[in-house]
Amino acid sequence: MKTLRTLIALSALTVTAFAETPRDLVVHEWGTFTSVQGGDGKLLQWQAQQIGDLPGFIYNWFKPGLNRQPQMQLIFGKGGLTSLQRMETPVIYFYSDRELTADVEVRFPKGMITEWFPQAAQLGTCRPQTNTPPELAKCSAGESLIHWENIHVSPEKAGADLAKQMPTDTNGTHYFAARETDAAILRVNNLAATNAADEHEKFLFYRGSGSFATPLVVTTADDGTVSVQNTGAKPLARLFLLHVENGTVEWAQLEGLKPKAKQAWRRLNSVPADKRLPLAEFQAQIGDAMATALAGEGLFPAEARAMVKTWSKSWFAEEGVRVLYILPRDWTDETLPLKLAPQPRELVRVMVGRAEIITPALQKEIALLMKTNPTDDKDAGKRLQEYWAKLGRFAGPTARLASQQLEREKSKLDVNKPVASASFE
Repeated sequence: MKTLRTLIALSALTVTAFAETPRDLVVHEWGTFTSVQGGDGKLLQWQAQQIGDLPGFIYNWFKPGLNRQPQMQLIFGKGGLTSLQRMETPVIYFYSDRELTADVEVRFPKGMITEWFPQAAQLGTCRPQTNTPPELAKCSAGESLIHWENIHVSPEKAGADLAKQMPTDTNGTHYFAARETDAAILRVNNLAATNAADEHEKFLFYRGSGSFATPLVVTTADDGTVSVQNTGAKPLARLFLLHVENGTVEWAQLEGLKPKAKQAWRRLNSVPADKRLPLAEFQAQIGDAMATALAGEGLFPAEARAMVKTWSKSWFAEEGVRVLYILPRDWTDETLPLKLAPQPRELVRVMVGRAEIITPALQKEIALLMKTNPTDDKDAGKRLQEYWAKLGRFAGPTARLASQQLEREKSKLDVNKPVASASFE
């Protein structure tokens, strides 16, 4: 009789466990990895951390909350951390037709998480807590991670009132484009010791920086020929070459690049200036093409459009030469190990690589202007300042490359003529 009661009890537990398993749960994620490289394809260190482009309610290491101590390498120096890669705005969406509670852990073995929202129960280096579920507690000592626990997931329709509680801000307006989906509303307690409050958002948000390579090397010859090489073991999908200059654009698309393959792609400035696309027309074309490519990797159409809208001014309007491409899922899983409890029925992760290219032509032009004393040549000084403004956060590595070129030419320079230097980092 005791055995029978035990079997009945076990059966009831099994039924309950299956009943509580959200078989409809779907989780989707998108984000960007940005790097800067010279014409030789070598990655450059740059001050990748940007805080001012985000809403004021976002947490970072200047205001981490929960009495966390700022990590010194993140707060010293203008702009903060210098690295090879900027992990920009990964967002994680949840879809479910009923209420549920979830735990999420993202590890970043080769980097450091720098911004996030909502507040996370665990952040920084790996120190598994006693209340962490066993399936989420495995990580290497010192490894950067973020762990959200007790995430209350409410279907969008049921969470209409909760959506009104999502924070707003007049700063970092491109952040809010990521909300333009029918994803569930997430509610996470900020865990404050006093005045604890719930925080609401349509996604989990985080950013970071690290020094590691992505599997695409882009080289640019003196004649402007752009070549691409896939250094990884998986094919790269949908590569876009963009050259934005003075409000006009030339661009090209490559469907894919096989593992270890290398090929010449396109010569810059092969399209006459009067034949290049106006910026607005180009943005419409590339936006549609990029959204189609992202949806082809598994994102819902609304998610793909939200990602394109989030980054359109950065990807498609900033002056310069860049290659955008979709990173392999295996690379993403290795770079950002993700653990979810409960397990979703479907997990899609789509990361875009952005390789910002400082071409030999640009490097030579900057070096020439820096060679001239801007005090004596006001036109050269003005043009140099215009370049810095156009290059924005990529001005620092550009200035360094130009300075290195001048150093190589030092024996040919008039030592009595001062060289204009620039410091951005």
